[in-house]
Amino acid sequence: MLSHFSSFRLILVFVLSLWAPWSSAQTLALTFDDGFNPTTQPRATQWNAQMLAALHEHKIQSALFPSLARMGGVEGLELVAAWAQAGHLVGNHTASHRSLADPKVSLEWFISDVQAADAMVRDLPSFVPMLRFPYLKEGDTLTKRDGLRAWMARNGYKSAPVSIDASDWYYNLVYAAHLKAGDADKAERVKQRYIRHLLDRAAYYDGLAREILGRSPAHVMLLHTNQINAEALPEVVSALTAHGWTIISANTAFQDPLYAQAPDTLPAGESIIWAHAKAHNLPGLRYPAEDSVYEEPLLRDAGLVP
Repeated sequence: MLSHFSSFRLILVFVLSLWAPWSSAQTLALTFDDGFNPTTQPRATQWNAQMLAALHEHKIQSALFPSLARMGGVEGLELVAAWAQAGHLVGNHTASHRSLADPKVSLEWFISDVQAADAMVRDLPSFVPMLRFPYLKEGDTLTKRDGLRAWMARNGYKSAPVSIDASDWYYNLVYAAHLKAGDADKAERVKQRYIRHLLDRAAYYDGLAREILGRSPAHVMLLHTNQINAEALPEVVSALTAHGWTIISANTAFQDPLYAQAPDTLPAGESIIWAHAKAHNLPGLRYPAEDSVYEEPLLRDAGLVP
């Protein structure tokens, strides 16, 4: 007969065998900012449909955070509504897409901008009162940072942070420029480098999370509604899964306790993992965390900057 101690050890081993794979699993959700503008982007409807088709094919439930300025106001609302109808979360990315870290942007003005966007998208069936800060900037002063946090708490809003930040917007500019110039070969090379960039950033922020949090959280990756994602999304999903990532729903990812936290940093914002590392005074963090200033030399060295 097993002793009580031996029985306890067997139970402990069994529990750890269940917990260990979960604790080392790499999971992430794909989330997108901005929304397409049919007025300024002639292929907006096509690109929107491509992205939704890719997500549907891979059975991915995502989240879209539209900004009225980026989607052209009511002009892009029908395209945003298509995300809601497909079951993706729709949140708030403000009306004007102005940074709360801009000294010219007051707390009062920013709140009114959030409210203007809320009024536009609140009636969509999958709307969630979650705010994705433009440029991931959450305020350059305590007054703005804490004032906005207090307003959100009073009004039932939650933040929609990301853990994995990337520079897809810059790769999109370079990619689109090559296609416009008729150089499909260079565009393809940029796309392949872009996919490697996303893998690199996912690995970096997961490593940073393990160092700071002691675990791999349910990650939230920031991407944008743009041409490169419309045309590369199936390859992005395949590359992520081939490198050990499991793509989960945005709704599931945001349940991770990480996203309810509010790191004490100024200026506030960036990836929430980066912010935690900053709050812990981890040396060597670059600021801003992600930007074209880091990617442009890499593409220039490869002869891919137009």
